[in-house]
Amino acid sequence: MYEYRVIRSDRRTLALEITRDGELLVRAPRRVTDRQIQGFVQKHGDWIRKHYRPKSPVVPFSDEEAERIKQKARTLFPLLVDEWAARMGVIHTGVTVRMQHTRWGSCSGKNHINLNALLVLFPTQVLDYVIVHELAHCFEHNHSARFWKLVETNMPDYKQAKQWLKEYGVEFSRRIP
Repeated sequence: MYEYRVIRSDRRTLALEITRDGELLVRAPRRVTDRQIQGFVQKHGDWIRKHYRPKSPVVPFSDEEAERIKQKARTLFPLLVDEWAARMGVIHTGVTVRMQHTRWGSCSGKNHINLNALLVLFPTQVLDYVIVHELAHCFEHNHSARFWKLVETNMPDYKQAKQWLKEYGVEFSRRIP
């Protein structure tokens, strides 16, 4: 059985959620009994086993570590973005690097690329995927089929990197002080 926290509200249905901090939540209507909630959790055991990793102790980056990570990213990322932009035939308006809890990257409407400094700690393929993803937004400012075709054309194995981010990325963002 899994450790979980129940949040009761005026909602109509039961729902499972895994928070950014790795906590398993059950959102439940006020009228649902504890026994019904336990049954719901058991019924969704396969989903929980696939997606849930019990919280492990988090050791935040020290201020010095965080600064080193940001500095390395600020040096490396503009070079990589320029390299990928040239390959893809796209023009961007600059690169900003920040430590972020929830986003790996973004592309503004003016084609300015923002990247999470933590990417510098990830496998090269994952960093390249995020860069390609954001540069593809310079052509398509959405996640349409054309957008994903652009990503795939430039990085045929992008799905592996996307999956890595989904599985392991949160462990890094939890360490941001």
